[in-house]
Amino acid sequence: QVQLVESGGGLVQSGGSLRLSCAASGFTIGSYAMTWYRQAPGKERELVAAITSVGRSTNYADSVKGRFTISKDNAKNTAYLQMNSLKPEDTAVYYCNAVGDGYFYGMDYWGKGTLVTVSS
Repeated sequence: QVQLVESGGGLVQSGGSLRLSCAASGFTIGSYAMTWYRQAPGKERELVAAITSVGRSTNYADSVKGRFTISKDNAKNTAYLQMNSLKPEDTAVYYCNAVGDGYFYGMDYWGKGTLVTVSS
């Protein structure tokens, strides 16, 4: 069964850090680009950070550049989002997305999300 399960969310004070994990099962992320999205209450879902399948290239939303770092450990079949210097405006549900490339082009999986709340 294909699954993406996010974890690591929670309540943190402004300026604090969290590391989100996205554990994949039923497929191997080595052939998938991984992306973190977030959706704040009353707002549209937005891209936070992305990494290519081989992990050589990353992309970040301007609002998180220099504070967040995306990574993936293909051996552990897990992607991560290290979030530092958190701000109240980072409060949102964070979702993990996997999109296949090469032979797996067109495969697209989503997790159910993990809530991050940053208090001021």
